[in-house]
Amino acid sequence: MNFNVHDANSAPDGSGALLEKAGSAFGFVPNILGIMAESPALLEAYMTMSEIFEKTDFNATEKQLVLLAVSQDNDCGYCLAAHTGIAQMQKVPEAVVKAVVEDRPIDDDKLESLKTFTRHVVSTRGNPTVADIEAFLAAGYSKRHVLDVIAGVGMKTLSNYTNHIAETPLDKQFGG
Repeated sequence: MNFNVHDANSAPDGSGALLEKAGSAFGFVPNILGIMAESPALLEAYMTMSEIFEKTDFNATEKQLVLLAVSQDNDCGYCLAAHTGIAQMQKVPEAVVKAVVEDRPIDDDKLESLKTFTRHVVSTRGNPTVADIEAFLAAGYSKRHVLDVIAGVGMKTLSNYTNHIAETPLDKQFGG
């Protein structure tokens, strides 16, 4: 399906200012946000959830790992490419990024546990087993982290599903 990639000038009322904010933050407006702009509610929800996810107790590597794991499990090529680029900018170890994108084990046991738990949350539609949760907690994470994963899954699912439906073209900044 063909969706318009809006900019601040072509966006419906309610989206233009959000796209301007994104452009200021990133130095460009990512295509996913331009597509989401068709629905000011979706764009605002995604941008707000992104800001909230940044407030979680995860460090930059863990945040990008969660977002990449969700995108890998949901088979979202746009988000995998975008978050690979963002992870590089944030100096996330390349080996961690590659392991998530290629669905290989991560050498760091704690990070592997985060990847595994995130994928369990996605694949079970929010119904990981008690054993899944206990393994995650045993790796050094807390109940807060369990809920922080849910925040990341929710946020990333919005963009994964949008990209599937809209077939979002990859930005040149992300290798497109």
